[in-house]
Amino acid sequence: MSSGHDRPQFSQPLTSIEICAGAGGQAVGLHHAGFDHSALVEWDTHAVTTLRANVGDWPGWSPEKAQQIHPMDVRKFLGSDLEKSLNLKPGDLDLLAGGVPCPPFSLAGKRLGEDDERDLFPAALEIIEELLPKAVMIENVRGILEPPEFFIDYRIKILNRLRKAGYAVPKINSNDSPKAQDIAMRKVWRRLDAKNYGVPQLRPRAILVAIHKNALDKSPHDFEWPAYLRADEATVFSHLRETMRERLEKYWDLNKDGKPAKPGERTGQNVYDDWYDAAEKAASAGRGVAPTLVGGSKKHGGADLGPTRAKRAWATMNVDAMGVANDPKECNPERDLFRPVGPMLTVEQAAIIQGFPREWDFRGGKTARYRQVGNAFPPPVAEAVGRAIAAVLRPEYRTKLLAKYAMESSDTVRLETSDPSAEQMEISVSTRPARQNRVSDLASTSA
Repeated sequence: MSSGHDRPQFSQPLTSIEICAGAGGQAVGLHHAGFDHSALVEWDTHAVTTLRANVGDWPGWSPEKAQQIHPMDVRKFLGSDLEKSLNLKPGDLDLLAGGVPCPPFSLAGKRLGEDDERDLFPAALEIIEELLPKAVMIENVRGILEPPEFFIDYRIKILNRLRKAGYAVPKINSNDSPKAQDIAMRKVWRRLDAKNYGVPQLRPRAILVAIHKNALDKSPHDFEWPAYLRADEATVFSHLRETMRERLEKYWDLNKDGKPAKPGERTGQNVYDDWYDAAEKAASAGRGVAPTLVGGSKKHGGADLGPTRAKRAWATMNVDAMGVANDPKECNPERDLFRPVGPMLTVEQAAIIQGFPREWDFRGGKTARYRQVGNAFPPPVAEAVGRAIAAVLRPEYRTKLLAKYAMESSDTVRLETSDPSAEQMEISVSTRPARQNRVSDLASTSA
């Protein structure tokens, strides 16, 4: 799944290196934005296997080259054979991107920040300072931003190092309140919600974008944030109709045991119709966007779709969020489909909710694949930000790159506020024009 744009073809390709690449969510989005990946760095063996299975036909890659992706600690990238093979001089690389680990900043964790051994911001900064890419894009959980007083000092340290390396980042007044400092940072570091970019999920993320001054000196445009994709809001109903029907058609006239249904017994068609009605009703009422998927931790048991509040939201759309369904070829109809609340989602359906294309092939067991999906950065959000970066580095393509987005500078968009008491929440709510929630509108939306 992408924004619906054709992939840009630049006369001079844009290059990128992806660190902490995971299963490729950000890489997919940046690929759709026109970036050619020189390297993908990831340590998790299951995610590496997924990358190998999918990137062999990307520009500059082959199936043989894809098989050469091996698990790597990002802290060992500099000086590695991989880094040396790229033969990059400072300033050659167009984009250094990555999603550094979330647990040090997660609202659900201990929030140790820079004191957490899993914090890889220092490693990312060392790579940036060595390679001096023209642009930097780092993604993390919103917990690094909210509430601002938690990590504002650490964020200032990061921005100071970027400024020292030549990147255009705002200077922060240490005498201002944390809220005022946070607002000053939003030019380069802010919260974006996936639902504003064609993803049927809330998923707020913290995005840091910094452009090197040398690159800005050669461009007539500064970086501008994409506010939203100019399209109808994506919903669970619109995005899961196709796959939900595919799963249930096999049991259309069968019961929960996979046998011909007797009079009065619930059939696969009944399950589908009930899901369809509930999901359509939620979409029509403006509640059709899924809660944020949670990948979970390897330290805990099997996967599910999130905490209690999220499970309740899923239940209003007749989805049982207590676990993840088996793949269709291994379906246990009673467990996976004929549940009192409604069907559980498969890994593929969770990936659709994240904005991955259906053909993206996740590798590993069910729980490992779901965790890759649940921890991913939605590709359409990465594409939106990637196109905004490309519009600075390739300004002659700017109009085409951004044609389907409302940009922050548009007259219809007012994201910034002069009120120092404003929270990040105030810029993350949808700024798209109000839409009519007609069933006919939903029916015309592609699944």
